[in-house]
This record gives sequence, C-alpha cells and structure tokens, in this order.
Amino acid sequence: MSLPQDPMMLFSYVNTKLRDDYSSLDALCDDLDVDRQQLEQKMADAGFEYNPSQNKFW
Repeated sequence: MSLPQDPMMLFSYVNTKLRDDYSSLDALCDDLDVDRQQLEQKMADAGFEYNPSQNKFW
C-alpha cells in the first residue's frame, strides 16, 4: 500500500498508524518500506515536524 499523497491525509494517516500500531517513526518506516527522510521532508513541506517523545507529527 502506498501512502496518501495529499499532505493532510498523509498527516492523519501517519499519526493514526503511529498511535495505533508503531512505537516510533523508524518502526513505521521499516514496516511500510518508506524512506524516513523523504517522509519527514514531505511533512515538513506541509508544516509538520515529528516529535519523538510524543511519537507524532505536529
């Protein structure tokens, strides 16, 4: 499955997966075969950054 391309849908999807299924962004990226740097850059371009202590983008 590919990740949503719309930034707001991606934000919602990733945060839901982090909350429900993964203990870290690394675990999500490894399991879904996603490049972490590309994901973080796409999220940054939309104005979001990853907070590891809360395990979510905001």
